[in-house]
Amino acid sequence: MTNSSNKPPVWFWIVSVVALIWNGMGVHGYLSQAYKTSAYTEAYTTEQLEVMNNLPTWYTALFAIAVFSGAIGCLLLLFRKKVAKLLLVISFIAATIQMLYFLFIADLNGVDFSANTIMAYIIIVFAGFLVWFSNHSAKKGWIN
Repeated sequence: MTNSSNKPPVWFWIVSVVALIWNGMGVHGYLSQAYKTSAYTEAYTTEQLEVMNNLPTWYTALFAIAVFSGAIGCLLLLFRKKVAKLLLVISFIAATIQMLYFLFIADLNGVDFSANTIMAYIIIVFAGFLVWFSNHSAKKGWIN
């Protein structure tokens, strides 16, 4: 039985649902990129698509690891399972490596990715927040 004193506050559920939606959008983004949907190809210029299509395979693998471990981690937060912490740490590490590569190492051939640059920082910050949030939730006894 769950101890009622460890009952999470309403904001725990709100944050967890918003985080699941966020990671769900990430999964959608990954699948759109992996299957090169029309929505994906229409969102970028020809030059941007050329750069995106030439990113290393490990970069795409990190994208998949980041979004799927993040989505499952957020789902496990809603089920109040402590293993969510591990999955959110994995998501954070994968997303951070992926975004840092994109921001500082990838050869973008002078193609403008300014909107993606802003989003890369947001992704790192939000993934880091979810690691903190899962640790905080575990310390409070909201997940076990």
